[in-house]
Amino acid sequence: MQFEVLRAQVQDGESWAEAADRTAVGAGPVLAVDLSGDPLRWRLDDEHRFSIRPMTPGDFPDVSRWVNEPHVARWWDEHRSREQVAAHYGPALRGEDPTRMWIWEVNGRSVGFSQDYRISDHPDYALLSSRPDAVGFDYALGEPAFVGRGLGTSLLWVFLRDIVWPAYPGVGEFFAAPDHRNAASLRVLEKLGFSQGVWFDEPGPYGRTDTVVGCSLDVAQVIGLS
Repeated sequence: MQFEVLRAQVQDGESWAEAADRTAVGAGPVLAVDLSGDPLRWRLDDEHRFSIRPMTPGDFPDVSRWVNEPHVARWWDEHRSREQVAAHYGPALRGEDPTRMWIWEVNGRSVGFSQDYRISDHPDYALLSSRPDAVGFDYALGEPAFVGRGLGTSLLWVFLRDIVWPAYPGVGEFFAAPDHRNAASLRVLEKLGFSQGVWFDEPGPYGRTDTVVGCSLDVAQVIGLS
């Protein structure tokens, strides 16, 4: 079920998400559909159960398959074997890297993965965001059968609201930087209330340089104060 909230209906001191939960009359938390315009569009979903759990080494076979799927590899350029995936993500899972790794699930099926980290842990990257407390994230919906159905938008919303937001008290900004040609990812971020900012070049493999777009979310306005 979808419903709308006019921006003028958001009360003083209330976030968009809080206004939507209030409007849903106890049926929330609700899922964002499109927050790029006015009215703000939301929905309730009784058909799908969205969940996020910590990644484990047992997920490496799925992750290695996902990063080699054409719709993911096109942007990540991570044609990695299972051993390479383990070497790349293993340090974070062992606590040797502060980045947190997650698996996305729909009705109990693993369909993608994500990570979050403090931008301040990456000084060069920190120069690109507008706030020193920004939290960065990356994500991929890996299972082809789940792409193009609006499920990635819902999963990313659940990840940001239920996993990332509570973990960083006082966070002011969420930050992501998709490739400037990745229209689908840019649109997903736009639908969740992100604004595009600076474009910058990021070194890629094999001496390649990719142009990416810094996208920022005003956490207090969209999700609330933590």
